[in-house]
Amino acid sequence: MFPLSLLNAATDNQILIELKNGFCYNGLLVNCDKFMNVNLKDVTLTSKNGQEFWKLNSCYIRGATIKYFQVEPELADRVKDDDGFSGGGGGRGGRGGGRGGAARA
Repeated sequence: MFPLSLLNAATDNQILIELKNGFCYNGLLVNCDKFMNVNLKDVTLTSKNGQEFWKLNSCYIRGATIKYFQVEPELADRVKDDDGFSGGGGGRGGRGGGRGGAARA
């Protein structure tokens, strides 16, 4: 299972995200994109020392700043197992081919 698959499945669920700077965001995942940028709503932001808290209506978090995220354990069961291999070598750059020339029968 890949992190992006899990994030997509976590849409409309509670999620905890810790950033590389130590701040933690806990809120409802609205959406995410292929770069793991996320939008949260009804967010509680916790300082890195855990002593200060802020309540936010919504926030945007850039994927490159995320250290880790945590979702409900039941959510992992709903995510289909994805090994990342899409099969087939169709399209440009498949197997073989060599340089130019006509196809051989």
